[in-house]
Amino acid sequence: MAALFKARRAIGLCGKGFRGLTQLAELPEMHQMLRQTCRDYADRELAPIAAKLDKEHSYPAKQIQELGAMGVMAIEVPEELGGAGLDYLAYSLAVEEISRGCASTGVVVSVNNSLYIGPVLKYGSEEQKPQWITPFTTGEKVGCFALSEPGNGSDAGAASTTAHQDGDEWVLNGTKAWITNSWDASATVVFATTDKKLKHKGISAFLVPMPTPGLSLGKKEDKLGIRASSTANLIMEDCRVPLGNMLGPRGAGFKIAMQTLDSGRIGIASQALGIAQAALDCAADYAHKRTAFGAPIGKMQAIQFKLADMAVAIESARLLTWKAALLKDANKPYTKEAAMAKLAASEAATFCSHQSIQVLGGMGYVTDMPAERHYRDARITEIYEGTSEIQRLVIAANLLKEYQP
Repeated sequence: MAALFKARRAIGLCGKGFRGLTQLAELPEMHQMLRQTCRDYADRELAPIAAKLDKEHSYPAKQIQELGAMGVMAIEVPEELGGAGLDYLAYSLAVEEISRGCASTGVVVSVNNSLYIGPVLKYGSEEQKPQWITPFTTGEKVGCFALSEPGNGSDAGAASTTAHQDGDEWVLNGTKAWITNSWDASATVVFATTDKKLKHKGISAFLVPMPTPGLSLGKKEDKLGIRASSTANLIMEDCRVPLGNMLGPRGAGFKIAMQTLDSGRIGIASQALGIAQAALDCAADYAHKRTAFGAPIGKMQAIQFKLADMAVAIESARLLTWKAALLKDANKPYTKEAAMAKLAASEAATFCSHQSIQVLGGMGYVTDMPAERHYRDARITEIYEGTSEIQRLVIAANLLKEYQP
């Protein structure tokens, strides 16, 4: 994989200046190579153990470190900071293929890349980046993103976690909820109110090492799906960090969070695509092998219609996701497109995993086959990093702006 990244410069296809919607029709050679490499790894190392990881709620530490060695844990990070130095389309492709093998591993990759490293890369100082990014590029350490709270849910601007200055330190108090990677993380980006009078404009972002005095973890949640990734509350009680641990300007936390979620939604769309594709793979393979009434069930029109609808949903969502990634890479507005991609891909994952179980019948309902796991894993993609309802609000708000006279 290291040689693959070096080839980027030689063939000149993955540099920041190469963009174009032709990539929606045919991926550049470098991206095709990256996609195939991640697919081969997922088929060889993730798919065979995904059921075991799910059943045992086991964090895939070995696999995450291997992905780090491949450059997948820090795809957009410049090489001088230890990353792969690739673009967001490459990131999307990698997350989809990893998630196709194991959705839990996919979300660990996504959170580390987009929710933790992403805001540090964009808003971190030159002093902060080597400390808070480079150690998280290898897979030996992963980060997390602490925005949601027990009482605010989709209302991210209503943060009750506070931070006040005490000498040369910030003192954080409050509880963050539903934090992916929490039990396995070595650092987190925390959003806390530094000035309540300013409401959402009084929220700031902080870099907090884990573990650290004053920060404790709630119970590891027993989830419906993505069970190999940890989810828990972060509880801060007089948690102290140096003044230099503020990320970005004071009061910029809400802006940082919203921009981070925009890019994070491309990652979750990619994860959802991987789940949807795995569901289609499972259904199509079974349709070839299962016979009924003297013929493979794939010969039956009812099954063919299901497979066709699944393929259309996946391909449509994939193109939306690639478009959002290309817009981000071109430094163009992509908030609406990221929301569209996340909405379409997450609903495609839920639809396809449901239809896959229907194609398999009784075999889709038992753990002997992966269809039931895909169904469980898919459901969260319509909830985290903005529910489907929130995506529709984002899309509509941006759409209406375009029609304003």
